[in-house]
Amino acid sequence: MIFPHLYLESILELELEYLKRQGIRGLFLDVDGTLKDHGALEVCGEVMDWMRLTRESGISLWLCSNGRSARIEKLAESLGVPFIAEAFKPFPFRCRRALKEQGLLPHEMAMVGDQIYADVLVGRLSRMHTILIKPTSRVEPWFTRLKRPFEAPILWQLRRAKRRLERSLEN
Repeated sequence: MIFPHLYLESILELELEYLKRQGIRGLFLDVDGTLKDHGALEVCGEVMDWMRLTRESGISLWLCSNGRSARIEKLAESLGVPFIAEAFKPFPFRCRRALKEQGLLPHEMAMVGDQIYADVLVGRLSRMHTILIKPTSRVEPWFTRLKRPFEAPILWQLRRAKRRLERSLEN
């Protein structure tokens, strides 16, 4: 339940071909630590370009954040995407409702985020594909920093498995 289907260093590494192979037609994107640094007011140009290309390929994008509605709505409007604010991740209720609104099945949607016990867990509980991204910065609110030590053993296993796979591909 807490291991993601895919672990990447950055959202910019998420390839459209991978999403198509998995049958993914939409993405729930966490905001802070995934699309932008905590405290940043906007998304950087490279991430905006990635979002534009992803949408142009036919994949729908939604912001999905535990952040307050006013802040997330403002960002969503600037990006031109729908949003779920105050999502209460890891509880799956708001994500499931959004899936129904989109007319997508859980296996056609992926949750992309930087926290195992919020983003990966809500994705797994909603039966979606899960993609864990390395946090964009080390500056985080205290309640996020509290959870990071519990993620460390899982991240160690993910990095170890990734190194093993890379070595086997080299041989």
